[in-house]
Amino acid sequence: MEELLGVAALLGSGITAGVLFAVALSVLPALFAMPTGTYVYAHQLLGRNWDPTMPVIVLGTTLLDGVLAAMTGGSTRVLLALAAVLMLGVSAVSHLANVPINRRVKEIEDPTVLPAGWQDPRPLWRRWHLLRTALALIVLALNAVASMAF
Repeated sequence: MEELLGVAALLGSGITAGVLFAVALSVLPALFAMPTGTYVYAHQLLGRNWDPTMPVIVLGTTLLDGVLAAMTGGSTRVLLALAAVLMLGVSAVSHLANVPINRRVKEIEDPTVLPAGWQDPRPLWRRWHLLRTALALIVLALNAVASMAF
């Protein structure tokens, strides 16, 4: 059972890290290269299919790592517990930082007419995104090392 759950946790952390890494590597530079109105339109399109898929994968992986930590002992337990905490951090950064920015961008009805006082969220969104990407990559590494113990 531990082996199966370990594969699922490794798969979940791999998908999460891969998606976030791809956004950091390719999508973010493309969004930064766009004029503001085009960026807003592109951001609105890009965000359409993430929910509920990514939250389910992230929280599911968090749960798997937590269950596996409870089932194992020694250094493997420490690795998996840390993986669960860090994956919860990915979720927290997403829900508390990136998602509110996404909502503000989605509220813009006409990307060619930005609200008065509107500030470009790209720099702030990128900082939060890079944090959650780093956390997800660490979780992937922790799950990879822990999986060798099963």
